[in-house]
Amino acid sequence: MNMGKMFIILGIIFVVIGIIWSFIGKMPGDITIKRDNFTFHFPIMTSIVVSIILTLIFFIIGKFR
Repeated sequence: MNMGKMFIILGIIFVVIGIIWSFIGKMPGDITIKRDNFTFHFPIMTSIVVSIILTLIFFIIGKFR
């Protein structure tokens, strides 16, 4: 696979991740700590869901190679 195709596929993957992230950005299971002038958000569940989706995408791409 040449570099041009790889960058296009990588860009498409990033766009898909961005769309998914906007829909599931704050799922139950994500940790949010709010103090007086400090907010910390750690998306544990969102990261797990994105990881599963990416694993499935790469598995399907690998099957067709």
